[in-house]
Amino acid sequence: MNNNIVFVYLVRIVALLVAIIPHEFAHGLAALAFGDDTAKRNGRLSFNPINHIDPMGLLFMVLFRVGWAKAVPINVREFRNRRLGLFVVSIAGVVTNFIIGLIAAVVFVKFAYTNETVAIFFREIMWYNVMLGVFNLVPLPPLDGSKIIMSFFPDDIQDFILANERYIYILLIIGIFSGFINSIIFPVIQLILDKFITFGLMI
Repeated sequence: MNNNIVFVYLVRIVALLVAIIPHEFAHGLAALAFGDDTAKRNGRLSFNPINHIDPMGLLFMVLFRVGWAKAVPINVREFRNRRLGLFVVSIAGVVTNFIIGLIAAVVFVKFAYTNETVAIFFREIMWYNVMLGVFNLVPLPPLDGSKIIMSFFPDDIQDFILANERYIYILLIIGIFSGFINSIIFPVIQLILDKFITFGLMI
């Protein structure tokens, strides 16, 4: 029993890294493409998990199955096109997660009845990528959803929110602990998982 628990948590941690690292790398790469090298200078264009893990966010993901990574630093003033840059950079991680989740779903389906260990591993990769993608669309700082919406606002409002997002962050914690956010995103996560698995069965 203890060995099974250790295995489950090891698989979860590895699957989490497969979700977190590409997500954050995609943010940094998109920012660089728009002229902002802040992420690169801060070591975020890296596959080293230490550079991307937020300890509390990781703990939440392992224990509560929902959480976040360390936000990639960006400087919107460096973007060649501020609004478009903020939008693309913000959505880049989410899109990356959904692509990886879809690939993992296909692999999961192919091994579901032939290799249980492989199937479990890719099921977790699928879950955490879809979860991270959906969760990050929640429009609360510091999540990507808030910055996607922010990209449509005037520059002065963007600056105000970016300067104060650490204070709004408390709303995110309250939303998770109260179960309010989970009640909203979990049905969406399940819907996307079902669609991905259906796609995997079709090919």
